[in-house]
Amino acid sequence: MNCTLCESLLKTKADDFYFICDTCGAYLKDQKFYLNDFQEKEIYEKHKNDVNDIRYQNFTSPITNAILEKFDSNHLGLDYGCGTAPVISKVLKDSGYKTKLYDPYFYPNENYINYHYDYIFSCEVFEHFYNPKQELEKLLSILHPKGALLIMTLVYDAETDANFKDWYYRKDPTHVFIYTKKTVEFIAERYNLKSKVKNNRMIVFENMD
Repeated sequence: MNCTLCESLLKTKADDFYFICDTCGAYLKDQKFYLNDFQEKEIYEKHKNDVNDIRYQNFTSPITNAILEKFDSNHLGLDYGCGTAPVISKVLKDSGYKTKLYDPYFYPNENYINYHYDYIFSCEVFEHFYNPKQELEKLLSILHPKGALLIMTLVYDAETDANFKDWYYRKDPTHVFIYTKKTVEFIAERYNLKSKVKNNRMIVFENMD
Protein backbone atom coordinates (compact mmCIF):
# COMPACT_ATOMS: atom_id res chain seq x y z
CA MET A 1 0.00 0.00 0.00
CA ASN A 2 1.18 3.51 -0.77
CA CYS A 3 0.47 6.62 1.28
CA THR A 4 -2.69 8.27 0.00
CA LEU A 5 -1.19 11.70 0.58
CA CYS A 6 2.47 11.58 -0.46
CA GLU A 7 2.34 8.27 -2.38
CA SER A 8 5.35 6.79 -0.55
CA LEU A 9 5.45 3.03 -0.04
CA LEU A 10 4.20 2.23 3.47
CA LYS A 11 6.58 -0.01 5.39
CA THR A 12 6.09 0.78 9.09
CA LYS A 13 3.13 -0.63 11.01
CA ALA A 14 1.60 1.29 13.89
CA ASP A 15 -0.56 -1.71 14.82
CA ASP A 16 -2.53 -4.45 13.09
CA PHE A 17 -4.79 -1.91 11.33
CA TYR A 18 -2.64 1.16 10.67
CA PHE A 19 0.58 2.08 8.91
CA ILE A 20 2.81 5.07 9.70
CA CYS A 21 4.12 6.94 6.68
CA ASP A 22 7.86 7.52 7.06
CA THR A 23 7.69 10.47 4.63
CA CYS A 24 4.73 12.59 5.75
CA GLY A 25 4.14 11.17 9.23
CA ALA A 26 0.49 10.26 8.71
CA TYR A 27 -1.18 7.21 10.23
CA LEU A 28 -3.17 5.33 7.58
CA LYS A 29 -5.64 2.50 7.93
CA ASP A 30 -4.80 -0.55 5.85
CA GLN A 31 -7.08 -0.54 2.78
CA LYS A 32 -8.31 -4.04 3.51
CA PHE A 33 -10.17 -2.60 6.51
CA TYR A 34 -11.98 0.14 4.59
CA LEU A 35 -15.77 0.16 4.86
CA ASN A 36 -18.00 0.21 1.80
CA ASP A 37 -20.31 3.16 1.07
CA PHE A 38 -23.34 1.49 2.64
CA GLN A 39 -21.51 0.70 5.90
CA GLU A 40 -20.05 4.17 6.07
CA LYS A 41 -23.32 6.00 5.46
CA GLU A 42 -25.08 3.80 8.01
CA ILE A 43 -22.62 4.97 10.68
CA TYR A 44 -22.98 8.64 9.70
CA GLU A 45 -26.77 8.41 9.86
CA LYS A 46 -26.51 7.36 13.51
CA HIS A 47 -24.92 10.72 14.42
CA LYS A 48 -27.62 12.60 16.32
CA ASN A 49 -26.33 16.11 15.71
CA ASP A 50 -28.66 19.10 15.95
CA VAL A 51 -27.72 22.49 14.46
CA ASN A 52 -29.60 24.21 17.31
CA ASP A 53 -27.76 22.30 20.05
CA ILE A 54 -25.60 24.86 21.87
CA ARG A 55 -23.10 22.14 22.84
CA TYR A 56 -22.63 21.22 19.17
CA GLN A 57 -22.27 24.89 18.28
CA ASN A 58 -19.62 25.27 21.00
CA PHE A 59 -17.74 22.19 19.78
CA THR A 60 -17.51 23.59 16.25
CA SER A 61 -16.89 27.18 17.41
CA PRO A 62 -13.11 27.19 16.67
CA ILE A 63 -13.93 27.18 12.95
CA THR A 64 -16.96 29.46 13.27
CA ASN A 65 -15.06 32.07 15.30
CA ALA A 66 -12.05 31.99 12.95
CA ILE A 67 -14.34 32.71 9.97
CA LEU A 68 -16.22 35.48 11.76
CA GLU A 69 -12.92 37.13 12.72
CA LYS A 70 -11.26 36.97 9.29
CA PHE A 71 -14.12 37.16 6.78
CA ASP A 72 -17.34 39.09 6.36
CA SER A 73 -20.77 38.54 4.83
CA ASN A 74 -19.53 39.56 1.37
CA HIS A 75 -17.27 36.50 1.23
CA LEU A 76 -18.38 33.08 0.02
CA GLY A 77 -17.67 29.90 1.96
CA LEU A 78 -17.91 26.17 1.32
CA ASP A 79 -18.97 23.70 4.02
CA TYR A 80 -17.22 20.62 2.65
CA GLY A 81 -18.46 17.35 4.12
CA CYS A 82 -21.21 19.08 6.06
CA GLY A 83 -22.98 15.86 7.08
CA THR A 84 -26.58 15.69 8.21
CA ALA A 85 -26.39 18.81 10.39
CA PRO A 86 -24.37 21.71 8.90
CA VAL A 87 -24.10 23.56 12.20
CA ILE A 88 -21.30 25.96 11.21
CA SER A 89 -23.18 27.07 8.12
CA LYS A 90 -26.30 27.57 10.24
CA VAL A 91 -24.48 29.84 12.71
CA LEU A 92 -22.82 31.75 9.87
CA LYS A 93 -26.12 32.15 8.03
CA ASP A 94 -27.66 33.61 11.19
CA SER A 95 -24.95 36.30 10.94
CA GLY A 96 -25.71 36.99 7.28
CA TYR A 97 -22.89 34.91 5.79
CA LYS A 98 -23.20 32.90 2.57
CA THR A 99 -22.03 29.30 2.33
CA LYS A 100 -22.56 26.42 -0.05
CA LEU A 101 -23.00 22.89 1.25
CA TYR A 102 -21.49 19.69 -0.02
CA ASP A 103 -21.52 16.17 1.35
CA PRO A 104 -21.22 13.02 -0.80
CA TYR A 105 -24.06 11.33 1.10
CA PHE A 106 -26.35 14.07 2.39
CA TYR A 107 -25.80 17.13 0.13
CA PRO A 108 -24.41 15.52 -3.04
CA ASN A 109 -24.84 18.49 -5.39
CA GLU A 110 -21.57 18.62 -7.36
CA ASN A 111 -22.31 22.18 -8.51
CA TYR A 112 -20.08 23.50 -5.70
CA ILE A 113 -17.05 22.81 -7.90
CA ASN A 114 -18.06 25.63 -10.28
CA TYR A 115 -17.38 28.40 -7.74
CA HIS A 116 -14.34 29.88 -6.04
CA TYR A 117 -14.37 30.43 -2.29
CA ASP A 118 -12.89 32.86 0.18
CA TYR A 119 -12.90 30.17 2.83
CA ILE A 120 -13.49 26.42 2.86
CA PHE A 121 -14.08 24.52 6.06
CA SER A 122 -14.36 20.87 7.00
CA CYS A 123 -15.31 19.80 10.51
CA GLU A 124 -14.45 16.21 11.44
CA VAL A 125 -14.11 15.30 7.76
CA PHE A 126 -10.45 15.09 6.73
CA GLU A 127 -9.83 11.93 8.75
CA HIS A 128 -12.39 10.15 6.54
CA PHE A 129 -10.63 10.84 3.23
CA TYR A 130 -9.58 7.76 1.29
CA ASN A 131 -7.58 10.02 -1.02
CA PRO A 132 -6.50 13.15 0.89
CA LYS A 133 -4.09 14.19 -1.87
CA GLN A 134 -6.91 14.36 -4.41
CA GLU A 135 -9.25 16.09 -1.97
CA LEU A 136 -6.68 18.70 -0.95
CA GLU A 137 -5.72 19.54 -4.51
CA LYS A 138 -9.37 19.87 -5.50
CA LEU A 139 -10.15 22.22 -2.59
CA LEU A 140 -7.04 24.34 -3.11
CA SER A 141 -7.95 24.72 -6.80
CA ILE A 142 -11.27 26.40 -5.90
CA LEU A 143 -9.90 28.52 -3.05
CA HIS A 144 -9.17 32.20 -3.73
CA PRO A 145 -5.47 33.16 -3.45
CA LYS A 146 -6.10 35.04 -0.20
CA GLY A 147 -8.49 32.43 1.13
CA ALA A 148 -8.22 29.99 4.00
CA LEU A 149 -8.82 26.26 4.39
CA LEU A 150 -9.97 25.49 7.93
CA ILE A 151 -9.98 21.89 9.12
CA MET A 152 -11.11 20.39 12.41
CA THR A 153 -9.60 16.97 13.01
CA LEU A 154 -7.58 15.61 15.90
CA VAL A 155 -3.84 15.80 15.20
CA TYR A 156 -2.05 12.87 16.81
CA ASP A 157 0.96 13.61 19.02
CA ALA A 158 2.82 10.47 20.09
CA GLU A 159 4.52 12.35 22.92
CA THR A 160 1.39 13.65 24.65
CA ASP A 161 -1.52 11.50 23.45
CA ALA A 162 -2.34 7.96 24.47
CA ASN A 163 -0.56 5.06 22.82
CA PHE A 164 -1.90 5.06 19.27
CA LYS A 165 -3.49 1.63 19.60
CA ASP A 166 -5.48 2.89 22.61
CA TRP A 167 -6.24 6.37 21.29
CA TYR A 168 -10.01 6.80 21.06
CA TYR A 169 -9.97 8.73 17.78
CA ARG A 170 -8.29 5.85 15.98
CA LYS A 171 -11.04 3.44 17.06
CA ASP A 172 -13.72 4.99 14.85
CA PRO A 173 -14.02 2.57 11.90
CA THR A 174 -14.55 5.45 9.46
CA HIS A 175 -11.27 7.17 10.39
CA VAL A 176 -8.74 6.10 7.77
CA PHE A 177 -6.20 8.94 7.70
CA ILE A 178 -4.79 10.50 10.87
CA TYR A 179 -2.68 13.66 10.74
CA THR A 180 0.37 14.56 12.79
CA LYS A 181 2.22 17.89 12.92
CA LYS A 182 4.71 16.37 10.50
CA THR A 183 1.83 15.70 8.09
CA VAL A 184 0.64 19.30 8.36
CA GLU A 185 4.18 20.56 7.71
CA PHE A 186 4.49 18.24 4.71
CA ILE A 187 1.25 19.58 3.19
CA ALA A 188 2.31 23.18 3.79
CA GLU A 189 5.67 22.63 2.10
CA ARG A 190 4.27 20.59 -0.78
CA TYR A 191 1.58 23.15 -1.67
CA ASN A 192 3.42 26.34 -0.64
CA LEU A 193 1.04 27.14 2.22
CA LYS A 194 1.28 28.75 5.61
CA SER A 195 -0.01 26.40 8.30
CA LYS A 196 -1.13 26.69 11.88
CA VAL A 197 -2.25 23.95 14.28
CA LYS A 198 -4.40 25.10 17.20
CA ASN A 199 -4.82 22.90 20.28
CA ASN A 200 -4.08 19.77 18.23
CA ARG A 201 -7.60 20.04 16.84
CA MET A 202 -7.78 22.76 14.22
CA ILE A 203 -5.55 23.20 11.17
CA VAL A 204 -5.52 26.39 9.12
CA PHE A 205 -3.88 26.56 5.69
CA GLU A 206 -3.38 29.81 3.80
CA ASN A 207 -1.43 30.66 0.65
CA MET A 208 2.05 32.03 1.19
CA ASP A 209 1.40 35.08 -1.04
